[in-house]
Amino acid sequence: MAKEEYVTQRNKTGDTAALRNRKNFHSSRKISQTPSTPVSKHKNRQTAGHLSGDDVQSSNGTSTQFSIRGHFSNESSSRVLLMLVMGLSFSTRLYKITDPPHVCWDETHFGKMGSYYINRTFFFDVHPPLGKMLIGLAGYLTGYDGTFPFIKPGDKYEHHNYWGMRGFCAVLGSFLPVFAYLIVLELSQSHTAAFITATLLIFDTGCITISQYILLDPILMFFIMAAVLSMVKFNQQQYRPFTAPWCLWLVLTGVSLAGALGVKFVGLFVILLVGLNTIWDLWRLLGDLSLSLVDIAKHFAARVVGLILLPLFLYVTIFAVHFVVLNQSGPGDGFFSSAFQSRLIGNNLHNASMPEYLAYGSTITVKNLRIAGGYLHSHWHLYPEGVGARQQQVTAYLHKDYNNLWLVHRWDDNNSQSGTPDLVRHGDIIRLEHKETTRNLHSHHQQAPLTKKHFQVTGYGINGTGDTNDLWQVEVCGGQKGDLVKVLRSKVRFHHRATGCVLYSSGKTLPKWGWEQVEVTCSPYLKETPSSQWNIEDHINSKLPNISLSVLKPHFLEILVESHIVMLRGNSGLKPKDNEMHSKPWHWPINYQGLRFSGVNETDYRVYLLGNPVVWWLNLASLGLYLIMVAVASIVQQRGFSIGQKRIEHSHILMKGGGLLLLGWLLHYAPFYTMGRVLYYHHYFPAMLFSSMLTGITLDILLKSTDLLLQQPYSDWLERVGQMILLCSVLYSFYLFNPLSYGMTGPLAHEPDSTMAGLKWMESWEF
Repeated sequence: MAKEEYVTQRNKTGDTAALRNRKNFHSSRKISQTPSTPVSKHKNRQTAGHLSGDDVQSSNGTSTQFSIRGHFSNESSSRVLLMLVMGLSFSTRLYKITDPPHVCWDETHFGKMGSYYINRTFFFDVHPPLGKMLIGLAGYLTGYDGTFPFIKPGDKYEHHNYWGMRGFCAVLGSFLPVFAYLIVLELSQSHTAAFITATLLIFDTGCITISQYILLDPILMFFIMAAVLSMVKFNQQQYRPFTAPWCLWLVLTGVSLAGALGVKFVGLFVILLVGLNTIWDLWRLLGDLSLSLVDIAKHFAARVVGLILLPLFLYVTIFAVHFVVLNQSGPGDGFFSSAFQSRLIGNNLHNASMPEYLAYGSTITVKNLRIAGGYLHSHWHLYPEGVGARQQQVTAYLHKDYNNLWLVHRWDDNNSQSGTPDLVRHGDIIRLEHKETTRNLHSHHQQAPLTKKHFQVTGYGINGTGDTNDLWQVEVCGGQKGDLVKVLRSKVRFHHRATGCVLYSSGKTLPKWGWEQVEVTCSPYLKETPSSQWNIEDHINSKLPNISLSVLKPHFLEILVESHIVMLRGNSGLKPKDNEMHSKPWHWPINYQGLRFSGVNETDYRVYLLGNPVVWWLNLASLGLYLIMVAVASIVQQRGFSIGQKRIEHSHILMKGGGLLLLGWLLHYAPFYTMGRVLYYHHYFPAMLFSSMLTGITLDILLKSTDLLLQQPYSDWLERVGQMILLCSVLYSFYLFNPLSYGMTGPLAHEPDSTMAGLKWMESWEF
């Protein structure tokens, strides 16, 4: 009751000085011990299941006994409701978890990456490693041996144990409605609002589908919702600072933030949400005149430790484990520098030995020093008609390949030397002959394919015979004439003699005709940049003595920084592939178009990622309704109308609790409008969670406002009818659309005997 009196006092007085609030809190504690203190029926309902020890104190045994009995009754019903939510959530997510028994959609990526962890094979991905590590761990603990190849969607799992990885993702996805229920319950103190929210998420076909497969999304959303729940619980402990529950929820918030960012970089959005909430919290504390500056400094330090240092430590630890586990050479080697590769067992640079200085007659690979710049590469394919000269393509390739090999020749000599070969020095003019095709590295004044202000680089000539446009001058960065070129350690530039440009990796991805490899150009801009700098990585020359390269291994911080640069550049470089379904952010809230998870034809087992249209369109309508309700409440309060305590409390919940959820929705949705990378429908699901929670609060307050239209008991009847219509609508729509999640075969939706006949409500839906 003491806390209720305090909250009521705040609502009555609006924004008052924190010192006066603190005094009111202490005085109300004394008043609550007298038998004459009035407590409204509405406030009792609001705090059901959340009463403190002071709330049941009374000066006579009868009222105390009644209060305790009611308290435990409400707690019991609250537990039953929570158990119901958990049971429904887990049953809908784990149902038919092994169907279909083949690879679906992005399982081909994340299942394969789980296998890499089990086999300790290094790979590259644009996301941080935590999600894939957890998938691999789940597979390992449930008997999966990491041998399934995950080549393409539709491949049969056969005898392989895939259910553990799917089940792990489904279990985390099952917690989302539970977390949403608890968050809304804390923000609104209404079991009805919490249950509406949970119902929307439990019976949303999109949330079910995205939780049932080997994907990062359910893991990401688990940590996002855990962070929001912990933050809200921490906020509720603001009047009990530095107690065990206060510290626990602060630490759990930090752990969840590290988890969210450790799965995907979009975890930054929930970090921003928690950060803004923390700034507001510290600003409130600064206005509390009863707190000394030392107390405020303690609060600030606790949040720095719990919400910055702890998440940062855990995030770095995730990468430390990632690097320790993935110590075997694999398909991701070529994305990283030569020094990075030297730490991978099985890589040709690991504990390798080779000639120390570059020599004529050597076979080499040349790697660009730009992160993810690639190896100098060529192949038999020509540039297409209309793209510069129709000569052999020269590109940068991110993987190790035989077509990365080049022979080093003097500019005027093709013959290898019989004795000890001469060493290449700074200022020497050389030719680089592609070993497989025997064409020379060549440039001319034709325009480059993508970087129009640069010149085209091609392969020209035959058997080493070409022209003067094949000549390149070797420049050791920071070197002087006569300096030797050190393998791996020297930064080298290749200066084209005829045009004056320098060999350059633009980092741009070529179209299909260039096999989506990286563009190589000759840049007329001579400023030294990593894009124009190269090193000699592989060096084969049987006539020279070898030295050990173990001294090149980098330390942890170097590989941590390099990994992030590669991931960020890889993320920004994601482009849609041919015939691949992608979408725009405005498509998502209106449920404009889904994603095929499995199957296309009527003979296939089809799974289609699409949100329950009733749920999604209700969320969209509720966003507009929320803004209207907040605007009306703000105008009414600003004009000083007498609206009663119940309306004041509703307005407070709408503006504070609803405002937090609206901010969460905006932070997880609006940034996608600024992104240049390819986007997909599933990117909206974290924002959809916030939208559903906001819908629960908005509709609950709307239905509780029926007494503005009707007197009791008719208003109560109307409220119950509205709740039943809402529940039945969601359940019936789930009954209609659940085959999208649990699979369907037979005729497509446009045919009359289809399972989904008549349910293709939008032409853009493809089931």
